[in-house]
Amino acid sequence: MSVPADYTDLFDKKTFWHIATTGPKGELQSTPVWGGWTDGKFVFSLTKGRQKYRNLTKNPAIAISGIDPDNPYRYLEMRGTVERVDDDSSNAFIDSMAKKYMDADAYPFHQPGDERVVMVVDITSTSQMG
Repeated sequence: MSVPADYTDLFDKKTFWHIATTGPKGELQSTPVWGGWTDGKFVFSLTKGRQKYRNLTKNPAIAISGIDPDNPYRYLEMRGTVERVDDDSSNAFIDSMAKKYMDADAYPFHQPGDERVVMVVDITSTSQMG
């Protein structure tokens, strides 16, 4: 499924995306992330040590919502499935997100031992307003 064309500008903006995953006891977890749109897929970065990584490797269903930073009454909500987990040990993806969101050449919050990955999400449905 594709995102409606008049909402794709949200991927070019500094939109913070909230991802919702299901935890090990069925509880929901929501976390803000930086994200983008590549080859018709929503992409975001995280480390293997995070709970949301464990949640998504056990249950790849995900809901994602972002509010337009220029108009808080305009939003895009997407639902889908993590289709792939790509290695980002080079930090190329997270560094590109740092450039987009912070105008920094490199992600400034690296922690020793972090195993960074890119989650690639196939979108199956959307809703939007504004």
